[in-house]
Amino acid sequence: MTPNTQDDIATLYTLGDRGQTIDGTVDDVRGRTVKDTDGTDIGMVADLLIDDHEQHVRFLVVEHNGFLGIGETRTLVPVEAITTTTADEVLIDQSREHVTSAPAYVPSLINDQAYHASIYHHYGHASHWGHGYLPPRDGMYHL
Repeated sequence: MTPNTQDDIATLYTLGDRGQTIDGTVDDVRGRTVKDTDGTDIGMVADLLIDDHEQHVRFLVVEHNGFLGIGETRTLVPVEAITTTTADEVLIDQSREHVTSAPAYVPSLINDQAYHASIYHHYGHASHWGHGYLPPRDGMYHL
């Protein structure tokens, strides 16, 4: 199996921009608190990035470090980092410090493979188009 080329990579879009909903078998995690490996609050899921080929959620858009919407930073977290979800929380396999030091979310780069690769590399997960990729458990996050 060879890695896909840039032309083979799905176009990503934010769920909020399309007004779509998540499949009824999976909860929509937007608005939930993101917690790290120690249970420390990191921020909130502001949106989800979806690929248009497979209709899978690829990244959480996480807002953090702000107060009442002022000074917030957004970073992407691959869905592969999610360990569990509850009605109010999304727990991930990363520390707060690691998430807040991730590459910033740049909307104009959401379809740049090198940008995706830098995010996957930061979190230690294989990219969804490359060798060694393991999809999220139970096919979670499919529209």
